[in-house]
Amino acid sequence: MTGKLKMSCVMCLASVVMLLPFVGACAPEAKPTKVLKVGMMTPTTGPAAEKGRPMGHANLDAIKYINEELGGAGGYQIEVLWLDSAYDAAKVVTIVKRFMDEGCLLFTTSSSKEMSVAMESANRAGFPGIACFTSPVLYRPPRHIYGQMPDYGDDALAFANFYMKNIWRGPGRPKFALHLLNNPTGYGARDAFRAKADELGIEIVSVDEHAATTTSEIESLTRIKAKQPDVLFISSTPAPTAVIVRNAYELDMYPGITIGCAHASFTKALIDLAGADIVEGVYGTFPTVMWGEDVTGMAKVTEYCRKLHPADYGNMDYITARAQSLVVAEILRLAVKNVGHDVLAKGDAQSWQAVEKQGIQKLKGYDVEGLHGPVTYTPGDNRLNKYNRIYRIVAGKIAEPSDWIEAPLIKYEEYEWFGK
Repeated sequence: MTGKLKMSCVMCLASVVMLLPFVGACAPEAKPTKVLKVGMMTPTTGPAAEKGRPMGHANLDAIKYINEELGGAGGYQIEVLWLDSAYDAAKVVTIVKRFMDEGCLLFTTSSSKEMSVAMESANRAGFPGIACFTSPVLYRPPRHIYGQMPDYGDDALAFANFYMKNIWRGPGRPKFALHLLNNPTGYGARDAFRAKADELGIEIVSVDEHAATTTSEIESLTRIKAKQPDVLFISSTPAPTAVIVRNAYELDMYPGITIGCAHASFTKALIDLAGADIVEGVYGTFPTVMWGEDVTGMAKVTEYCRKLHPADYGNMDYITARAQSLVVAEILRLAVKNVGHDVLAKGDAQSWQAVEKQGIQKLKGYDVEGLHGPVTYTPGDNRLNKYNRIYRIVAGKIAEPSDWIEAPLIKYEEYEWFGK
């Protein structure tokens, strides 16, 4: 393997194999003829491209950093087979098969939609996967799929608790209207409210769905407005969320009601798409630190982003995906330490089991350079990081972080309606 990045055009990306460079003279010595291969997919094109592009950049920028500056994982270079899913279910199925056929040790997705399609074949084969953005249906009950961070159900409950403690001042139960993307991104929030709304003391007055390609939600919001909600909670991606917030503004619903967003949409892309004046004051959850915070990894995040993909600077999705690659490297480091490279070299079912049992399930308190909460595997809980924050858009920026909020485990599979 040479020190070149083998990449066809950076953004066409229908099929890209990344062969990441060797370490420099000052880095730990790496073994030059052996690699650890992983599969990564991002929705770089298609209806979620505003998220997929910066996440793909960050995944690969981080692997470059890991290989060149940290000496790889356990002294071995990480080789990435990186493919664009286009947020398309048929492509996801093909991609996962290719990852397995080409000897990848594990695979990652950016979105819950990608993983909801990938999980059937991956679970059947025992091929471990890690999703950045997740919904409870991906790993309840736990099998071979893991969530990097709190899921959309955790978002919904974190925001609802924050609202009840810090915003709600009225008598009785506040009225929540839900506007949900018609895939696991939305359904995770729906399921959380279904399970816990009564316990939280809130009333769900409406549940509406939208597509990732929506261009107007005036009709649905007109119906919602008639119900006089106190809160509009949106679990979606940036583009449709921007449509919904703009339409709520046009209908004079906002400002007035409180708008809260799950973390899939709550990033710089939402502000850019909707307009800073429209989204001023909107709340949202997000499980990483903000840009510029004083944490160990921020200097390198900033250095690599500004040098390689400056247009992504300020986008918290970039931080999320960089952290995902760091978690992957830590998993591989643990697996090499615990079973040796020879067990991993074949990239077969035995290798996958070793990575899962001796890598993923050995994670304990890994701090991800401070970019988000500590990463720990807990038996029976496939969320690797359980900490979230509430933010607010102020003067065109995501600001006002709350304290870190730990999301409790909810065993959704114990509810008879779950997954139906």
